[in-house]
Amino acid sequence: MPLLPFSACLLEASVKRPARVRALFALAVIAVSVFIAVTVPVRLGLDLRGGTQIVLETRSTETLDADAEATDRTLEVLRGRIDALGVAEPGIVRSGDNRIIVELPGLQDPRQAAEVLGRTAQLSVHPVLGPGAQSDKELPEGERVLADEEGEALHLGKASLTGQDVKGAEALFDQQGGAGWHVTVDFRDSKGWAGLTGEAACHPAGDPQRRVAIVLDNKIISSPQVDPSVACGAGITGGSTQITGSFTNEEAKELALLVHGGALPVPVETVEQRTVGPTLGAEAIEASAWAAVVGTALTAVFIIVVYRLMGVLATLALLCYGLISYAGLAALGATLTLPGLAGFVLAIGMAVDANVLVFERAREEYGARNRPSSRSALTAGFKGAFSAIADSNVTTLIAAALLFVLASGPVKGFGVTLGIGVIASMISALVITRVLAEFAVARRWVHRRPRTTGLASIGRVRTYLTRRDPQLMRRPRRWLAVSAVVLVVAGAGIVVRGLNFGVEFTGGRLIEYSTSDAVDPDRAREALADAGFPQAVVQSSGENRLTVRTEELTNAQAVEVADAVAGVGGGAEKVRDELIGPSLGDELRRNALIALGLALGAQLLYLAFRFRWMFGAGAVSALAHDVVILTGIFAWLGKPIDGVFLAALLTVIGYSVNDSVVVFDRIRELWRKDGKAPLAQVTNRAILQTVPRTVNTGIGVIFILAALAVLGGDSLTDFALALLIGMLVGTYSSVLTASPLAVELDARSGGGRGGGRGGRGRGRGRGSAGRTKTAAAEDRPDRAGAATRAR
Repeated sequence: MPLLPFSACLLEASVKRPARVRALFALAVIAVSVFIAVTVPVRLGLDLRGGTQIVLETRSTETLDADAEATDRTLEVLRGRIDALGVAEPGIVRSGDNRIIVELPGLQDPRQAAEVLGRTAQLSVHPVLGPGAQSDKELPEGERVLADEEGEALHLGKASLTGQDVKGAEALFDQQGGAGWHVTVDFRDSKGWAGLTGEAACHPAGDPQRRVAIVLDNKIISSPQVDPSVACGAGITGGSTQITGSFTNEEAKELALLVHGGALPVPVETVEQRTVGPTLGAEAIEASAWAAVVGTALTAVFIIVVYRLMGVLATLALLCYGLISYAGLAALGATLTLPGLAGFVLAIGMAVDANVLVFERAREEYGARNRPSSRSALTAGFKGAFSAIADSNVTTLIAAALLFVLASGPVKGFGVTLGIGVIASMISALVITRVLAEFAVARRWVHRRPRTTGLASIGRVRTYLTRRDPQLMRRPRRWLAVSAVVLVVAGAGIVVRGLNFGVEFTGGRLIEYSTSDAVDPDRAREALADAGFPQAVVQSSGENRLTVRTEELTNAQAVEVADAVAGVGGGAEKVRDELIGPSLGDELRRNALIALGLALGAQLLYLAFRFRWMFGAGAVSALAHDVVILTGIFAWLGKPIDGVFLAALLTVIGYSVNDSVVVFDRIRELWRKDGKAPLAQVTNRAILQTVPRTVNTGIGVIFILAALAVLGGDSLTDFALALLIGMLVGTYSSVLTASPLAVELDARSGGGRGGGRGGRGRGRGRGSAGRTKTAAAEDRPDRAGAATRAR
């Protein structure tokens, strides 16, 4: 259906102003997203398009601190060096006070970049001995022939001054003299400058020897003539001089930066280096795209089977979610990395969760006596599910924000993508799905056939729970004992096997090769030992793929490693190369622990603020339980604990909190209606009423993660495995660890006294006036999952 007639139908069907506003907002968001998606391309990270990323760290010297100002000056010098490499669309930015991130797309040999970028900037000032010929080969030591700004060759004498003799440089505009922009240079060695310019002043005007050449990185950046007013032998006194010329504002400032930067050089050290071959990047994009298509298709089929017409509309909203997420990435100029691409696919499951919450709540409301139509049930479903959706998404945004602030590289990109995905999923579920659903249920043929909506039946899971009516919270300590046993077994892996920290957390070098022939890792290990690398760890990472992990190597040593692998593999092509300095590894490991601690603390504070302290304590304890179990399982399996694992771990935290929030939100609602009911009884009812949502959401997410694990390639297998394990453990712990623990904490603190406080202490005992409830109604959900109410 064309967009304009469709919008007209929406507006015509919406008789209330809020519905019109939602429809207009949805159309505006979709229209803007389409425009951005068509006109603004998303920038791909180096792990998707191939290339080299180098992180440099400036070091302080005896005369200069490596602060933000010194790093900025170093960055300007490095920018010129990068331009000399001839790399298309390079990127160079400062990170923090003393780090510079350099991205070189398409550059597969990091040795060339390291040689160019690693040299310390050196400024020198030379006398000009006359014109020079490029063919001059035999020159006295210290003399050289360089081209000036106009391309004319000059014969330069030995350096009279160096960058250490320059105090500073500043670009100024001469308003009175009319000389325009010029650069003022201050020298510490005023006598040296006076002697150099005094000797040049002894030559006639126009003679090349009357010039003084300022050289930076073996290139003349300025070669001014000494002014005719300067006397021979006297020179320019005072230690200050002006370089004049036809400078523009930008040219004068750039020259001042170069002179000042060369005058105050700070050494740089490579603390991180990543190289990804274009083949690996192309394979990752293709694998992730297939995973997205297959996972989304399976999820769409599942929700259509379960929710029928509402499932079809939710699928359309999911497509809009993908469009909005892509447009958000493009609009923010975010870089899409491989973990970020996985986060983009993963957030589809979160969008499904919001729709499932609404539809399950509408099913409950439809079965209640006061919700006789699909339209009213749907409205009540959106209203009832809003608080759970908002709270669960806020907790995920907290995890995404921590990733963005504390992580680096691709993992930071994952945090950005996850955050955009959460916001897009809320717009998709709460606005677009609602607009489409309200338009559909307002149709007469839908009203006559309510079962086509998927909301008129309570579903098999709820029917089974209603019939069996299990009392899960009758003995909460049993569930806590089971959790403790699982926790001890998984945690033993950390003690017995230890953690296999990746290069990111330990420092060192990891290189992945694609070999022509299949190679036994033992043979490659022997070859590397013979080459002088007995400590190298060799693993098979796929068909004809080898991963070599060693301590920190120089680029020359990396060539020796490549030769050894090629010798046993019939040839080897490097597809990935990661170098992490020990200082950065310590910092990343420290930041990972900080991120984990802050995540747990932030969840505790938020849940204590939104619910009660015992719920917050129960949820955070369940989170710690999930973290230990997931880490322990990876320890037993010998899987690496790296930045991608950290991204998966914090995502698991978000998912676990989502499930806990849904249960706690229902407890809060039920307790507000009857503040005198025991918490164990209310918790049992809340769990039974929310299990259908948990099951359906879990199945939808499993489809996504299974597609990532099977189709996402080797680089995403561990990521998907961690999320699958974490989702299963998190679902269990949120229901059968967090809830029983909250019940136990309430009992120890004098539970049974009521106090149905929700949010910030509101709603104590609210909603019980004017209603009577039978004991059976208290203990047993009705066919719609809500307590039976007698008027």
